[in-house]
Amino acid sequence: MLKLIAAGKTQTQIAETLNLGVATVSTYRARLLEKMGLRSTAELIRYGLEHGLAE
Repeated sequence: MLKLIAAGKTQTQIAETLNLGVATVSTYRARLLEKMGLRSTAELIRYGLEHGLAE
């Protein structure tokens, strides 16, 4: 999911791609932020770009 976030996909697009609900994607994003010690989606995107995860 981090690759999709880093690629700039919306929560709705990610949910459709992964066959998940939007609420589930939101929960997973929040958990990623917490586990990685980040504060925003922008920081997730930056992390993904810096580590070559964006397509």
